[in-house]
Amino acid sequence: MHSIFSRFAVVRTGALLLSALLFSLSAHADYVWLERDGATAHAYLGELQPDRPAASAELLGDARAFMADNKSLATTMSDRHYTIANLREGGDLRFTAKRQSSNGGLLFYQAKAGREDTKPVNDLELVPDQAGGNTFRLYWKSKQVPADQINVYTSEGWTRSFKAAADGSVTITTPFPGRYVLEVTAKVNGTVELEGKKYDDVRHVATVSFVVGK
Repeated sequence: MHSIFSRFAVVRTGALLLSALLFSLSAHADYVWLERDGATAHAYLGELQPDRPAASAELLGDARAFMADNKSLATTMSDRHYTIANLREGGDLRFTAKRQSSNGGLLFYQAKAGREDTKPVNDLELVPDQAGGNTFRLYWKSKQVPADQINVYTSEGWTRSFKAAADGSVTITTPFPGRYVLEVTAKVNGTVELEGKKYDDVRHVATVSFVVGK
């Protein structure tokens, strides 16, 4: 499978200027998150909630999994998720994909499993100040941008939104064991052209998932 960005070449130069990003203050309708267990991981589309199945993986296009070295990993799709196998130890796993939204807009998903890496790799990425830490900063193409807030979802059904500090960082709390998914959505102003089609509504949805206390 090919990268949805062909390392960022599919979107016209200048269409995604740093100053053109507006960040949503509310939770996105859906997002992609990763669940990693040793050498295997799964990517799900939907919302992380107890006893609620994820949406169909068939809605995603141009899915790609990789780690910080940017080498594509073998990925297979079932009716409910993508499976990434033979993962090496150390470092965070990333998964990118795209789909059209119900209103005809374009959604770019940029998911990450783990909080070891302290430098961004994806276009839009939440990065911890230190490995395993609870303070995050939002980066767009390797430059820090204001996050306003981070939405947090857990496998236990506990959800919270955490506001940014004056320096743009956001510190979350992890009060109990379970899986945590951090999410932020950025809306691009202006029109973006992709594969010959123009989109007036383009959003990037970034997540970070990790397990606490297990």
